[in-house]
Amino acid sequence: MTTSSGNDRDASLRQSAGWIAIGIAAVLATWVASSTWERVRTRPPDRALQVTGSAKRRITSDLIEWTGRIEVDNPTDRTAAYRTLRGHMDKVLAYLRDQGVKDAEVRPSSVSVDELYETEFQGKGENRIEKRTFKGYRTNQSVTARSADVARIERVSREVSQLMEQGISITSAAPSYYYTKLGELKIEMLAEAAKDGRNRAENMIRSAGGASIKRLRSADMGIININPANSTETSAQGNNDTTSFEKDIIAIVHVTYELN
Repeated sequence: MTTSSGNDRDASLRQSAGWIAIGIAAVLATWVASSTWERVRTRPPDRALQVTGSAKRRITSDLIEWTGRIEVDNPTDRTAAYRTLRGHMDKVLAYLRDQGVKDAEVRPSSVSVDELYETEFQGKGENRIEKRTFKGYRTNQSVTARSADVARIERVSREVSQLMEQGISITSAAPSYYYTKLGELKIEMLAEAAKDGRNRAENMIRSAGGASIKRLRSADMGIININPANSTETSAQGNNDTTSFEKDIIAIVHVTYELN
């Protein structure tokens, strides 16, 4: 038979054991928290260096495109305007052949025909009316020459005024210049820009001291600007100049290095 004093003693022992367990857990928790704080507190700060590298190269266009536009007006006859335009286009194509431009390099557009009206205003105030008077027909057609022979097409674009002496109404647009190996060149330029970024980072560390480059953390291939020669213009979207025979291509790279 268990006495009441025995029950009290067992309860007291269980209570003491519980308090001991709680105490041990509290000590362990404090030690873990202290250990974790010590590791966080003593961890070295994150050290990184971000630099911008660039590369620049002069290129010359290897493709040119020129467009001339012919117009013929007739006050009454649409068909007559079209026939005259066709005759003028034949003369333009013959002129291009005489200048050494190959037929495969020439592309005439389709013919368009527009009705011409002249607008007049008669009267004043609330009585003012608009009157449109028919003035005839206008036909027009363009011809584009696209060639790797840049010098030849440049000469054609300058001397096309000879056609005007034959009574041909032609408007000459400024040539557009392109570089066809741009895709290959971009890869080379980005590599040069990345190398320039590495050199800049090493020079900065050498001057400041106390660190060394550990590894490349990130690289952001930035925009590429193609500008007229000697221009320093930049654009967030990138420039692609087609107005100049000689151009400067500029590549930008943003790189981040982790430091020791």
